[in-house]
Amino acid sequence: MSLQIVPISQAEAFAFIGQHHRHHKPPAGTIFQVAVALGDKIVGVVTVGRPVARNLQDGWTLEVTRVCTTGEKNACSMLYGAAWRCTRGLGYRKLITYILSSETGMSLRGAGWTLIGERGGGSWHRKSRPRVDTHPTQLKLLYQKTA
Repeated sequence: MSLQIVPISQAEAFAFIGQHHRHHKPPAGTIFQVAVALGDKIVGVVTVGRPVARNLQDGWTLEVTRVCTTGEKNACSMLYGAAWRCTRGLGYRKLITYILSSETGMSLRGAGWTLIGERGGGSWHRKSRPRVDTHPTQLKLLYQKTA
């Protein structure tokens, strides 16, 4: 059996992320989501939505908001590749994603993405807008794929 890209509903993708993602809950919403399966079993999902950063919401850019797998070899690279093909098919010109600085980015590089550099990190908590951080606050690495 080999890995195959398959469709998945938002609810199914969110349930998979809720069960398997090691440090995030499902995102607030998506433009689309795609899964990878081994036979009849889903072994990974990718969710794509509007960029979280408002200044990147230019109408031509989407963001991979979650990638989650059970660890199958090449599943992440397949999902990043499928996300880019879907993004281009919808007429968008750029797809971005952030990974933790402690992650290698091997799957992204394997799918032909480009490292742009370090970004952000830190807390979303502000005196005027209190928040409880439930996400990793370390620096992130920004990758992108463009037409």
